Amino acid sequence: MTTSLEPDRSTLPEYPAPRARGCPFDPSPEIRGLQQTAPITRIRLWDGSTPWLVTRHEDVRALLGDRRVSANPTLPGYPSSSPGMVARRSHARTFISMDDPDHARLRRMVTAPFAVKRIEAMRPAVQRVVDGLLDDLLAGPKPADLVQAYALPVPSLVICELLGVPYTDHDFFQRNSRLLVKRDTSPEDSVAAQQRLVGYLDDLIARKLAEPADDLLSDLAEQRVRTGELTRREAAAMGMLLLVAGHETTANMIALGTAALLQHPDQLAALRETEDPKLVAGAVEEMLRYLTIVHMGRRRVALDDIDHGGVTIRAGEGIVLAGEIGNRDPEVFADPDKLDITRDARRHVAFGFGVHQCLGQPLARVELQVAYASLFRRVPTLRLATSVEELPFKHDGQVYGVYELPVTW
Repeated sequence: MTTSLEPDRSTLPEYPAPRARGCPFDPSPEIRGLQQTAPITRIRLWDGSTPWLVTRHEDVRALLGDRRVSANPTLPGYPSSSPGMVARRSHARTFISMDDPDHARLRRMVTAPFAVKRIEAMRPAVQRVVDGLLDDLLAGPKPADLVQAYALPVPSLVICELLGVPYTDHDFFQRNSRLLVKRDTSPEDSVAAQQRLVGYLDDLIARKLAEPADDLLSDLAEQRVRTGELTRREAAAMGMLLLVAGHETTANMIALGTAALLQHPDQLAALRETEDPKLVAGAVEEMLRYLTIVHMGRRRVALDDIDHGGVTIRAGEGIVLAGEIGNRDPEVFADPDKLDITRDARRHVAFGFGVHQCLGQPLARVELQVAYASLFRRVPTLRLATSVEELPFKHDGQVYGVYELPVTW
């Protein structure tokens, strides 16, 4: 095994690295090259730290499932993705930034509403949301911004219904969520946005304690806060996580996936013309693999020395697990840069892997299946109202997507 001597920072590749000009849907060619030449190697982050970058699919899965790897951002050596994240890490921590047993104990409190059968039962409600928004889109002016008219409100309406958050407050929580997921948000603004959201949900949970309803926040209030298992503030932090994650990621997938499909008319036609729900479900898995919108890698820190893939990762050293590159690994996915909705892409790591894999993935899958299939079926002539080169991609985001998607039909 090789050892992890202090590297020469000036020679290390920066991460994240820019995408190739004209290839907005593909990962950075520089980082992609490392997958073949140095699949576990040192990189340089924004703060000068030099964690390990892991780029092969097998290694990403193995280390995400390794209990010697911690998700705790307060530990020395954790590779934070932005100054804002550093500022927020000791405020309003949630289970995604904890290790077991605390992670498992808190996650179990909100697992049941996201179970596959319960989410599948929501499909008709998701379809009604989508149909209503498409009615409005088709009746409105052209061109339209598909982000504001469709991609953002679909998951926002659904997660609001599930949590018991008034959708009338969507401008407030969407605005503050955007500040949390931008890498260049100042530490002060990032903490302030977090505190505004937690304060809002704290007040909402107080109202749920007084007047419970049939929603997830009411269940948290009644079963966890009233019993003293959680403080109201802890429940509010958990609610913030579910609210932000529940609309930001899926909204970006709907918009970015639409843009990608419009650039691949053969794949779009196959999706639009099918009535096979299995093909639609498979297409969503392929879109998740192909785009992998969490394009900053999953961040971890080693708790013990780990010998893996020919290197020794020392205790206290940071690890960045680059799922966006892992999902383009030719050892796992043949011709990985090709978008092929008939591919069996179920081994992708777009939702992570191991105990921390995304809690809301059943909901995201249903939303994406309904959103893509309904959009292209009801708006068969949908097309971009600008060139793909002029789309404002979220190169500055923790989550990749587009800020606007001008379309017409």
